Amino acid sequence: MSTSSVPRPESPAKFAPARPAVVRRPPSGLLPALALFTAVRLAGVAVVVVANHAMGHPLVKNLAHLWDARWYLHIAAHGYGDLITITRRGAVQTDWAFFPLYPGLVRALTTILPLTPGKAALAVAWTAAVVAAWGVYRIGDHLYGPSVATALVALWAVLPQSVELTVAYTESLFSALAAWSLYCLLKGRWLWAGVLATLAGLSRPSGFAVAAAVLVAGAYEAVRRRGRVPAGLWAGCLLAPLGWLGYVLWVGQRTGSLLHGYFEVQSAWDSRFDFGRGSLLLLKSLLLHGGAFVYAASLVIVAVGILLFCLLCLDRAPLALVVFAGVLLLVVLGGSGSFSSKPRFLLPAFPLLIPLACALVRSWRSRPAQAMVVVGALTVVSLLFGAYVVAVARSPL
Repeated sequence: MSTSSVPRPESPAKFAPARPAVVRRPPSGLLPALALFTAVRLAGVAVVVVANHAMGHPLVKNLAHLWDARWYLHIAAHGYGDLITITRRGAVQTDWAFFPLYPGLVRALTTILPLTPGKAALAVAWTAAVVAAWGVYRIGDHLYGPSVATALVALWAVLPQSVELTVAYTESLFSALAAWSLYCLLKGRWLWAGVLATLAGLSRPSGFAVAAAVLVAGAYEAVRRRGRVPAGLWAGCLLAPLGWLGYVLWVGQRTGSLLHGYFEVQSAWDSRFDFGRGSLLLLKSLLLHGGAFVYAASLVIVAVGILLFCLLCLDRAPLALVVFAGVLLLVVLGGSGSFSSKPRFLLPAFPLLIPLACALVRSWRSRPAQAMVVVGALTVVSLLFGAYVVAVARSPL
């Protein structure tokens, strides 16, 4: 019988040196992309400060106390059910319209650190913005490589409505949770995708867009594999909508109408799904009578969003990204409310920028000077528009 396969005591393998531990390093382009993102957003803060000075406003107060931010700060300090307003038409607006994760984090930060609620709110928003940019980069890198990923982060940083990433609003937090949930979906980490979708559902009314992406992607995978999927997929799909549903039902229970209470609260804020009737009326008014610059700019941003969604579909992007961006776009087009707020509802829909990011990389390789001019022009427009809507315009954000 041959003994050639029997290991011998003096076998060299016994004395082979151990393999060095694998050190996971960040992707090569991640840190430059985050540095670029941070630089653009800090420039945005500086331009807002200069605009506030020119308008005679406090230099930075409106970053933490602008419009909805005041409601979040009040919830963080006093909890729910303590603040209402009555509109000119007699509608009673309550703080139950605002989801709890962001004010909860602000409250936690003020508990452990000597910060005012306003400073804590900005700290949460700014930190979440960087985490969101990190997630956006990882998605771009996973799908198209580091060049497109960097372009994707850069374009997201210079969107006209990206000033929302530097004020005390929930867009930064929601974008961070959405980006990492979608990244987990692309990597097949279903349970983490569901957990992050749950948290996203606790951050904004539009949080169900992340849950929709998880559920549709999970259903597609289950059908494709004829039900032979890991248990984590079912768990992730089960968890994904719980955050949003839990808060909606909690508000319903508090108002005495379990299924309709939350939507009645939102109606008092003139926020309902009217299948685009309000948007069409605004468009008609702008065409016939004109209107404030901020409304025309919002209309252009939404129109560009529709075009980019069509390009995203033509590029056959991953299903989860298409569903997420499509649901957010549907909310913008079919929802009522102030049209000046529509652009910020689209801010988390970063997958819409993927076709532009790919085109920018191609342009950079063939005509770098022209690509630089385009990015520079977008940056200037973003900074000036952000300063205008925060320091000059009186339209709601």
